[in-house]
Amino acid sequence: MVMLGIETSCDETAAAVVTSNGEVLSSVISSQVDLHSIYGGVVPEIASRAHLELIIPVIDEALNGTAQAAASKRVVPDAVAATVGPGLAGALLVGASTGKALSLAWGVPFVGVNHLEGHLFAALLDHPDIQFPVAVLLVSGGHTLLMSMDAPGSYRLLGRTVDDAAGEAFDKVARYIGLGYPGGPAIENAARNGDPESMELPRPMIEKGLDFSFSGLKTAVIRVVQAHPEVKTEDIAAAFQRAIVDVLYTKVMRAAGIHGSSSICLAGGVAANSYLRDRLTAQCNANGIPCYLPSRDMCTDNAAMVAAAGIWQLEHIGPSSLSISIDPSMPIPMSA
Repeated sequence: MVMLGIETSCDETAAAVVTSNGEVLSSVISSQVDLHSIYGGVVPEIASRAHLELIIPVIDEALNGTAQAAASKRVVPDAVAATVGPGLAGALLVGASTGKALSLAWGVPFVGVNHLEGHLFAALLDHPDIQFPVAVLLVSGGHTLLMSMDAPGSYRLLGRTVDDAAGEAFDKVARYIGLGYPGGPAIENAARNGDPESMELPRPMIEKGLDFSFSGLKTAVIRVVQAHPEVKTEDIAAAFQRAIVDVLYTKVMRAAGIHGSSSICLAGGVAANSYLRDRLTAQCNANGIPCYLPSRDMCTDNAAMVAAAGIWQLEHIGPSSLSISIDPSMPIPMSA
């Protein structure tokens, strides 16, 4: 089976062609960072209009960029998968509507995919031999979740943020200290030249439980800067990054121990952070538990993960109705 995946949940317009054996034949991502950076964050209306302009060229590039296309000029997929939630309403409408239209035109099934579930399948594309059950730390701009993935399609929620997501905290702190948008990469780059021990910052809720809270950490950074305006931006970035990563890896290690996980993996945009990847890998090695890290290209929003999730859904659940609606607040489907 050959699946066309379409992803437009936020500010990346993406399309990919993936086979049922997990081979990524093509993956195209058009970022809108330059459009939104001057505003310090994603502007939904601008994102939607950019998706409208980019969606067809991006899909064409994905379909024509495969080895099969080189021989036959174009690939016609066996099915089409598109993200239907969660995400920005206007952005989701562009991708989902385009996917439905193509499924009608080609006479192939359509699959509506949950964006968060797609992130879980990103790890499976890179690590098809992953050991279940796996404790998953899914960290992005909009979500911070701890889950047990007992098998593809079988998930249990273990913990979540009670306020800001980790990526949201990165963006807010980066904006406050003048590093711009997107905040995650900006803070990571600045932190390389900073001293993480230059200031004391709290580790909210680190002592117990599996839920997260990052709003207080953001406020603590603001208070430190107000009290000590002479502190270097690089030192603030380094201290903040260490604090947030301390909480993240401590919680996922705790979750794996409590729930008897066979392995640990990362997912979501913040999973591309090198400091988080290194600290978690070191902890897993010290505790003798396998750690699976998706490639950085698979951490950020992409359509290959949507196609992979769509293939599994089509094979195990079946196609979606073309009447399926987008859901900007769609939760990840959890097992009973």
